[in-house]
Amino acid sequence: MISSRSDLNLTGIAPNLARAIALWRDWLRGQRRLAENTEKAYLTDVSEFMAFLIEHLGETPDLAAIERLHIRDYRAWLARRAAKGISASSRARGLAAVRGLMRFLTRQELIKESAASAVRAPKQPKRQPRPLGIQTAKAVLKEAATLPRPEAEAWVALRDHALFFLLYGAGLRIGEALSLTRSQAPLGETLTVTGKGGKTRMVPVIPSARLAVDSYLAACPHQVGKDGPLFLGVRGGLLADGIARRRMREIRVNLGLPESATPHALRHSFATHLLEAGGDLRTIQELLGHAGLSTTQRYLGVDKARLLDAYRAAHPRA
Repeated sequence: MISSRSDLNLTGIAPNLARAIALWRDWLRGQRRLAENTEKAYLTDVSEFMAFLIEHLGETPDLAAIERLHIRDYRAWLARRAAKGISASSRARGLAAVRGLMRFLTRQELIKESAASAVRAPKQPKRQPRPLGIQTAKAVLKEAATLPRPEAEAWVALRDHALFFLLYGAGLRIGEALSLTRSQAPLGETLTVTGKGGKTRMVPVIPSARLAVDSYLAACPHQVGKDGPLFLGVRGGLLADGIARRRMREIRVNLGLPESATPHALRHSFATHLLEAGGDLRTIQELLGHAGLSTTQRYLGVDKARLLDAYRAAHPRA
């Protein structure tokens, strides 16, 4: 059954192609279990690709037309996006979404083959994580505990403080923190988190983070069941990701921090500060929920000074 919620715009394409893409969307939601923002971006990218094909082909795209697409057609789409100023990372994500759709159509034997897999993804500059300093991270948490505006209720500041404390104290992604439920409170010494791809991991929770969550829950005026969200908005529903990010922007302005000071920067700070204190890279990989060590190794570039000190102290010819 096709989901009632739709993030696709399939206007102008043939019914057989529209049905096939809707099947892919439902498979994406049921099997891939992507983060909500990632799923939305994939669906938006595919919608944009279909709109491009209508103009590019000069006809109504159907499954047969999709099968006939050449590498140059995909390249033309990427070039169009580049001309619009869309970043290399967004173009690469869009190509990944379209490739995923084509693989699905091939597996379902709706098309015989696709040239999408042969298209080279745009090169992306490698960006190092930009963590906050220890004192800056503490300042962010302190600022989060203040009222965002005079008319705000006191429990809202306790909620924001608890949320950001979990990002920094346990290395959670913002989506992971917002997916926590009341059944997981009060927090113990460890917390089971569901991350990307539905993978679960166990992370330790420091006492001060547990206290922050307890204080928030004691003050929160809304009552929800065990399956309800841990972090609530002012009306009692799930706290929106955008509200949390907006609060971080306010804190950033108040403290005079750069734009890189985002909720995800608190997670970067968690990893970097552990590494600076002598944490093992493999352990940090597990705590962050990275699928491969190569992702975690980005933090090595952040702490070059510590690595050089360790090298000079340990190597016999240093």
